[in-house]
Amino acid sequence: MPDETMIADRFEITDLFTRFALLLDERRWDDAGAVFAADVVVHSPRGGEMRGLDSLVDFMRKAEVEGELTQHTQFDLLVELDGDQAAVSANSVVYYFREGAPPHQIGGLRSSSAAVRTPLGWRISEHEVKPQWIRKD
Repeated sequence: MPDETMIADRFEITDLFTRFALLLDERRWDDAGAVFAADVVVHSPRGGEMRGLDSLVDFMRKAEVEGELTQHTQFDLLVELDGDQAAVSANSVVYYFREGAPPHQIGGLRSSSAAVRTPLGWRISEHEVKPQWIRKD
């Protein structure tokens, strides 16, 4: 694979995970197909195993807490490319707050994911999130 393609893939995958965080914070569930593959598998301590985009979107809608907002930050993104597939891991800190107020809860997460190249670009095909710590004020 030419270096230019690998660099472009890494940028696109990094952007994919930024779009994922924004999707969660902005609750744009109808845009989930721009982040996840249709046959996505997600492993979550709150939702168990979800298979398929519809199942994941249904879970995200039901998990909303009235009046609670989030800010997801992701860092230490590690992308290991293998052709049209990639293994991706990251650390995240999620801030939970109400409009105009400081966070009442902060959590640290570790995630591991698989991403695949599709005709529409890179998409997350599998995602597992593992809480590392939580602080409630």
